[in-house]
Amino acid sequence: MGLPPGIFPCKRQTGKHNLTVLNEFILMGITDLPELQAPLFGLLLIIYMISVVGNLDIIILTKMDSRLQTPMYFFLRHLAITDLGYSTAVGPKMLVNFVVDENKISYYFCAMQPAFFTVFITSEFFILSAMSYDRYVAICNPLLYTVIMSQRTCWVLMAIPYLYSTFISVLVTIKIFNLSFCGYKVINRFYCDNLFLLSLLCSNTHEIELIILILSAVDLVSSLLIVLVSYLLIFIAILRMNSAVGRHKAFSTCGSHLTVVVVSYGTLIFMNMQPKSSHSFDTDKVASIFYTLVIPMLNPLIYSSRNKDVKHALHRTWKKICNICSAL
Repeated sequence: MGLPPGIFPCKRQTGKHNLTVLNEFILMGITDLPELQAPLFGLLLIIYMISVVGNLDIIILTKMDSRLQTPMYFFLRHLAITDLGYSTAVGPKMLVNFVVDENKISYYFCAMQPAFFTVFITSEFFILSAMSYDRYVAICNPLLYTVIMSQRTCWVLMAIPYLYSTFISVLVTIKIFNLSFCGYKVINRFYCDNLFLLSLLCSNTHEIELIILILSAVDLVSSLLIVLVSYLLIFIAILRMNSAVGRHKAFSTCGSHLTVVVVSYGTLIFMNMQPKSSHSFDTDKVASIFYTLVIPMLNPLIYSSRNKDVKHALHRTWKKICNICSAL
């Protein structure tokens, strides 16, 4: 779990190894070219800061604005929380790598990083599924929407992904870090990735590799299946509408979420459908950056630009801030 797109583990060296107690690992970072260090640091810092500000804005707006107290924005708030969570699990440590000579990460922090990343990224997939179900109920059963999507139902739909993702994160982390590491401590990534940690193990990794493969496949297929079935039923319901205005309104309520779904699942599927022979470390790093930093930045921008309620809430908030500032 915690799988960025297009990541394939290195082959573990065979033969006799000296088992050592590792207190830290070394992250190789994104590039070792000096001329790229400053531009990449500036670019990724801007991307991460936009992601943090954008997702915090969504969290605050959907919590404080009375007009955004609906199930759709409840799920949007938790989508922003997961975006902020897994980008922050990776982003700050990645940025540190640009300003230190040797980017070391402690053994325990290296265990925590993929653990938190797994919790948030796995939860995000199922939150996207819950959001698609919410849109299905809103369009196909509008009269029963408030009954079906009650506050209790919304919290159940959120609690299950968080509990499940926490369980599998703890399971995978314990499985990996209870095994024996060899003396190799260099990770050719900008964060501790579970699959690359497997390449540093001297123990038999077949069991944990199988667990990661099965869990990843189940999570991806089940969450995507919910999305596809929900939107299939939504499109059928929309096509049956007699009013063009009604069809347009129904499509507009799904536009932002559908865009986020296409970007998230499309990127993941596209990268992992490529043949392994076509992958390189540089390609995988670019894919990892896109998935861990760029998508969390895009999601709040998509909702802010395409959703009228969010735009109006932003406008009202800025107006209040300006009035307070002028009063002072």
